[in-house]
Amino acid sequence: MWKTWSSIKLWKRIAGGLILGVIVGIAMSGAPGVVDTWIKPFGTLFLNFIKMLIVPLVFLSLVVGVTSLKDPARMGRIGIKTVGWYLVTTAFAVVLGLVFALVFQPGTGVEKVAAAAPKAAALPSVVDTFLNLVPTNPVGALASGNILQIIVFAIVVGIAINFVGPKADPLERVMQAGADVMYKMTAGVMELAPLGVFALMAWVAAKYGLSILLPLAKIIVCVYVACILHAIVVYGLILKLYGGLNPVQFFKGIVDAQMVAFTTTSSAGTLPVTLRCTQDNLGVSVGVSSFVLPLGATINMDGTAIYEAIAAVFVAQVFGVTLGGGDYLMIVIVATLASIGAAGVPGAGLIMLTMVLTTIGLPLEGLAIVAGIDRILDMARTTINVTGDAMVSCVVAKSEGELNKAVYDAAPVA
Repeated sequence: MWKTWSSIKLWKRIAGGLILGVIVGIAMSGAPGVVDTWIKPFGTLFLNFIKMLIVPLVFLSLVVGVTSLKDPARMGRIGIKTVGWYLVTTAFAVVLGLVFALVFQPGTGVEKVAAAAPKAAALPSVVDTFLNLVPTNPVGALASGNILQIIVFAIVVGIAINFVGPKADPLERVMQAGADVMYKMTAGVMELAPLGVFALMAWVAAKYGLSILLPLAKIIVCVYVACILHAIVVYGLILKLYGGLNPVQFFKGIVDAQMVAFTTTSSAGTLPVTLRCTQDNLGVSVGVSSFVLPLGATINMDGTAIYEAIAAVFVAQVFGVTLGGGDYLMIVIVATLASIGAAGVPGAGLIMLTMVLTTIGLPLEGLAIVAGIDRILDMARTTINVTGDAMVSCVVAKSEGELNKAVYDAAPVA
């Protein structure tokens, strides 16, 4: 029986769990307490396993990625390409979000709500953000799961290993062995994905049902269609025109990570699966994927950028605020920067939306409307965030001669 089950491609098993979860959740929408007590814990258990992997996987894979890039000039070149592509695709995402919001007018006809808006978090200054990149206590950063500080520490460790040379070879081998162990653990945890996805989707469907979705269907459709279009058109064209790669093969290879991202709503939580998909299905080298993907899970948030642009215009329309050309320009700039600063964890986009609304003078009470469906919107934007990370890793790897074309063109491994 297990052999038959494991012979089914993982994405098909996850898709089955997702569909079954929606059906069960809607059927049990009258008894959300039962779902919370007996079904959701399985989803929470799956998320806990994923979270267990994040910190050691990011640290070890990034150290391995840096040590494999022995040439400092080459590492700098890959870093510039990576950040450059992330900024370009994010800017496209914001503009696309604005176009969709202006054409489809998702805020018209939506009544203002009296619910209190989520409290806006205090946003750090640019200087503080820059200074906070360097951990004063690396162990504390690892313990607290501060991904940005972990990335900086891992890069410094990797560079130091390269400079020490042969004397540091034993440490480099330990790091490689540790990364291999984490990859194997990831493969094991992914066997729980169908059950975890089923439980999470059943909880979402039972909690929200159709009552909250129908009045706000316009903004939901707007965000989802814009995200899908961004993936197909922007990512597809970059892969084809710049990378000379078949976009269809790319989407086939990344589907497992998309499924996990859609249900967990966490770019960082999906990182173990994204690494596996890009290396095993898309042929990206360990060095490039281990460097590009952890960075992308932290700073590349195209889906979040789309959401912030649409949500800002949505709030303006709900409250009858007329925006001018300068306001739209500020939305593009601030949404791009805010999406880069959004942590790869569930709900981060809602907090970063406060920066956009505050900058253009829109009432923060508008957050109360969006907050009700934030989980539904988060599922779409996280999927695009993860897809964008994988796309950039493919393009960068191709430009550096570190993409195995035979693996890319072959059928996905699992």
